[in-house]
Amino acid sequence: MPRMILLGTGTGVPDADRENTHMVWVGPGGPLLIDVGGSTYQRLLRAGIDPLGDPHSAPLQGILLTHSHCDHINGLVVLLFSLRLAGRTEPLPIYGLAPTLELVQRILDAFALDGLHPPIVWTEMQAGDCFALAEGWHVRTALTTHSRPCLAMRFEHTSGLALAYSADTEPCAAVDELARGAAALIHEATTPEPFAGHTTPRQAGAIAAAAGVERLVLVHYSPRWTMPEDQALADVRAGGYVGLAEIGREYQVIEL
Repeated sequence: MPRMILLGTGTGVPDADRENTHMVWVGPGGPLLIDVGGSTYQRLLRAGIDPLGDPHSAPLQGILLTHSHCDHINGLVVLLFSLRLAGRTEPLPIYGLAPTLELVQRILDAFALDGLHPPIVWTEMQAGDCFALAEGWHVRTALTTHSRPCLAMRFEHTSGLALAYSADTEPCAAVDELARGAAALIHEATTPEPFAGHTTPRQAGAIAAAAGVERLVLVHYSPRWTMPEDQALADVRAGGYVGLAEIGREYQVIEL
């Protein structure tokens, strides 16, 4: 069954039980990693996914980087290093906007891995790009409103079944449209009050209501730095959303 697994759900400042936000698509065309927060190799294993593959699943098929802020890319170098030490030699696609890929390439150069990483297929994306996965599934992207160029994404089947992820953004029309009619919307909820480049739980509720999504899962959230969980869910309702709303948890599985 196609699903997204949350590997981390916290803000740029992790909590004791919340790593930086990143996740993995497990379904046709996957596993496909969305950002690389930290300890990602281990977190994939804990989620039941062997990055090298096993008799029941494919190896990691690629990495999609939403943007270049360090809480979204800080685990990439060690993930690549671990993959090579574990024996991966086949090429690994890494997708992202040009500014994101350029910064990541400089970081890799600075770490001087000396070839101790799999071959990388750098794949530049543009906002609005759509690429096929498998079995009728594809990923469509949109540019968010954030302090650095950032991609939101929608995993969608030809039947119309879809899951959308806002990535880091303040409320914006492009993400609103990307989320429209999705079965599930994973949306950031970083700040207690409106703040440039990020979203509040109340704003996330309003976005989910306007988009008509069936389920809203808050990520990039902290009960310490955002607001307590009960208040966050109350604010989602105050934003007008009446569907299934929840706070994202580490290793939570969101099935479609």
